[in-house]
Amino acid sequence: MALVSCKEKNKEQVIEAHKELNLGAMVQPVSEKHKFISEDYHIWGASVVKGDDGKYHMYYSRWEYELGHMGWVTDSEIAYAVADKAEGPYKHVNVALPARGEQFWDGTTTHNPNIIRKNGRYYLYYMGCTSSVKAVQPTSMKHKDWWIYRNNQRIGVAWSDNPEGPWNRLDEPVITVDEDPNAPDALVVTNPAVNVGPDGKMFAVYKVVAKTEDWKPVDMESDDTWVVSKGGNVRYMAASADSPLGPFTKYKETIFELKGEEETHMIAEDPYVWSQDGKYYALVTDIKGSFTGDYGAIALMESDNGHDWVQSKHPMVVPGKILKEDGTRTEYKIERPQLLVEDGKPTFLFGALGITVDGVHRGHACNLRIPLKQN
Repeated sequence: MALVSCKEKNKEQVIEAHKELNLGAMVQPVSEKHKFISEDYHIWGASVVKGDDGKYHMYYSRWEYELGHMGWVTDSEIAYAVADKAEGPYKHVNVALPARGEQFWDGTTTHNPNIIRKNGRYYLYYMGCTSSVKAVQPTSMKHKDWWIYRNNQRIGVAWSDNPEGPWNRLDEPVITVDEDPNAPDALVVTNPAVNVGPDGKMFAVYKVVAKTEDWKPVDMESDDTWVVSKGGNVRYMAASADSPLGPFTKYKETIFELKGEEETHMIAEDPYVWSQDGKYYALVTDIKGSFTGDYGAIALMESDNGHDWVQSKHPMVVPGKILKEDGTRTEYKIERPQLLVEDGKPTFLFGALGITVDGVHRGHACNLRIPLKQN
């Protein structure tokens, strides 16, 4: 057996330390020009990819402004915009995944897009749902019909040879609920984060809700069944596949768990995943500050295999209130983080920002683009 000197060992440790990703150190103050906002729509999330045309192609959720924030559940659609530069400005082009009828599993709502490219083809993962009951507007979590839409959320994928489309959609979800009523994902699967791992295979992290022991479907003839229809705590699971179109094999245990937080309703929210330097990484909204110490911050998680996750050595990426170029900070946290990765390195962080309007929390919503400093 070859012996390693202390000097060589220390050198190896230094090299290993340099491999520790510190995404937070790359975050730059954000400009007001880096907002993507509309007078007519609430805008949520943004997933961006660079095309062979050298342009930047953005996919985002939007729904009519007059519906209010919670209208995303019933009326969101995934729209498409394009820019010549990553920092924008972005110009709306069309609706990439419109409503296609309640007879489809994603017939009323498409939301929270996640775009990737593999082998020259574009894959657009998203949450879709449907309902035969037309929601009363403006909708609310206190409405029975809201929970019908929410409980029908499933994960889909569309694909195209061109970033501008047209898009092909599967007739069935690519990830759906488990048939086992006791499974962590027996009621809802939604908000996909999908990318290519270091091994070239697809890996996914997604939001799940289980059924409680007293769970019942929403009964539109009753005023209170939605209380037991909403299911259990929100958690996350992981899956993998050989092909972007699936089938995905689920890992049965939930992830992002912390000791002492077993009964917490939600710990993390809205992951984005990617791989870099042989590791799997995820960004999550740190709902309670359990990973970063800052309520609502964006935290960095990592994994060696795509399904066993821990917080990174440098977990803080973006604080709950974001630094702007004028030295002030945003009034509210960024959500739904997504990275633009170019040549294997993150260059921009995109996210959704709620804006208070006339005292109304999340009275308006827009996208925000945060530049990342390159070494």
